[in-house]
Amino acid sequence: MRIRTATIDELPLLQKIEIAAGEPFRSIGMLEIAEDDPPALEVLEQYRRAGRAWVAVDESDSPVAYLISRQADDTEHISQISVHPGFAHRGIGKALIEHLAAIARAEGLPALSLTTFLDVPWNAPYYERLGFRQVPDNELTPDLYKIRAHESEVGLDRWPRIAMRRDLG
Repeated sequence: MRIRTATIDELPLLQKIEIAAGEPFRSIGMLEIAEDDPPALEVLEQYRRAGRAWVAVDESDSPVAYLISRQADDTEHISQISVHPGFAHRGIGKALIEHLAAIARAEGLPALSLTTFLDVPWNAPYYERLGFRQVPDNELTPDLYKIRAHESEVGLDRWPRIAMRRDLG
């Protein structure tokens, strides 16, 4: 699996990956997440223009997964990572995270961060296996606090949700 930066022409494909990746949430009763709109093309383009949108591609160079990120305080924050279910369980998400970790290290950042659902097996438990740890609410950095507050405002806290951090040292 090759990882490279996303192109502008691929942004609609990233939306399709996001929609497909949301479907498993339907089976665990999280219909609103399954039916949530993908990031707008304008949002994806902002990440791409900033050099913060990567895709994992198949043998025909077509994206099957993507990761978008931004700096949040002293971390490179994973804003979204999605793998098409047809390509799940192949280490693609882990490869994207390791790719980002290498970039963050090269830029001198000490950690990665993300927010995720606590009780969804392919969310917090998965990230824990990749070395992330839960950040207690009283230890949230200013940017992570703002991210969590926004998630609460848009209703994501209907299900237990947490911030996580992985030190890169």
